[in-house]
Amino acid sequence: MRVHLGIDDTDSLAGGCTTRIATDLVLSLVGEGATFLDYPNLVRLNPNVPWKTRGNGAVCLRFETDIHHGKILESAMKEIERSSRLGDPDTDPAVVLLEGRIRANVIEFGREALARVVTPTEAVSVIRDIGGEAIAYGSLQGIVGALAAIGNMLTDDHTFELIAYRSKHHLGKPRLIDPESVLRMSGETKDSTFNNVDPETGRVLITPRGPDPILCGVRGESPDAVRRAFKMLSFWEPFDAWMIFRTNQGTDAHLVRNLTISEIEDHSAVVVKGTVRDKPYTINGGHVIFTIEDQTGFVHCAAYEPSGRFRDTVKRLKVGDGVRVFGGVRAAGNGIPRTINLEKLEVVSLAARVALQNPICERCGKRMKSAGKNQGFRCKRCETHQHLKIRTQLPVDLEEKIYLPPPRAHRHLTKPEVRYGRERSGNGSSPTSDWHYP
Repeated sequence: MRVHLGIDDTDSLAGGCTTRIATDLVLSLVGEGATFLDYPNLVRLNPNVPWKTRGNGAVCLRFETDIHHGKILESAMKEIERSSRLGDPDTDPAVVLLEGRIRANVIEFGREALARVVTPTEAVSVIRDIGGEAIAYGSLQGIVGALAAIGNMLTDDHTFELIAYRSKHHLGKPRLIDPESVLRMSGETKDSTFNNVDPETGRVLITPRGPDPILCGVRGESPDAVRRAFKMLSFWEPFDAWMIFRTNQGTDAHLVRNLTISEIEDHSAVVVKGTVRDKPYTINGGHVIFTIEDQTGFVHCAAYEPSGRFRDTVKRLKVGDGVRVFGGVRAAGNGIPRTINLEKLEVVSLAARVALQNPICERCGKRMKSAGKNQGFRCKRCETHQHLKIRTQLPVDLEEKIYLPPPRAHRHLTKPEVRYGRERSGNGSSPTSDWHYP
């Protein structure tokens, strides 16, 4: 029997981790003779839904087994009950099981969940239509992610991540990893891994900062790349387990909907082309705001303080510049209008960079002074006179290209600059040896 098992929403801001539960379940299934058809799939979904915990990630396990599907579901729920944050109001765990071929409506559901808000009602309708099975707690919100993970087959661009987990007695304590080893690893594997260290601040990015059980996550272009990079790291605490996932992280999989301004929806991921309507300005907190317009309306855009020098790029935009903005739509509220939170910016065309200046005297070469209101300009020394200011061409301070924030400000799905040109496609394949520990 070919099985697709989706798992989601087992964690909360207070702790827990869906990939850790999936890892333990994989090890149990391997021990019972299951043959995995693909690396565990870690699927990041729409990062703009307001009820997400951290990275809005769900997991799908794809394998062949003789184990009855009822026992598989029972094992999955036992693992969830043992390790998830049951009882936390932000935790609504769910497991979805489908057998055989993945139908088109499941794939479409998974695609929709990358960019917009989809509901448990929609998920339940699809599961009933295809004869799948699901078990869920709480609000049923976890069914959405579990089904979407099954539907996202990762046949488009994909990457890999090796995730290592902490031993239980280290949970809640600072992570103990040698930062120098991370720097060395990043330098030696720069052509095959990404987002290890932030170049602006030197901050290590492979270690999370929350209470979850992840010790580190190394992201790269292949299983061999992340395995090799992980072996270069030095830890000052033991790791309990690790596993390699195939994932849509670092692919911009959510930024595929090209919309007009009138078509955008709250809490969705969008790509919108427009013209800069007003000069960018900085508000309290260091956030930079500007407005774009197209033939259907206008919308505010924001580059937030954590995006660092990316804000300097945004501040160089001029009225009339043509841009394409990529990001998530924040709903209006508390006196703040609907806003696209920028994940990246493409400058499509540049308006003229000119300044109006007082004319220069043709005799002495000095800049003329105002002769009074509506009286033009004159040179006191030469008694020459001109009526109008002159237009001066200014240096071009932007290029027609894509600009990204630094890696520390990236979402899990954001494609970093080093991955442009590395995109790949293809179906999953059975994992090679040495893809998990123990």
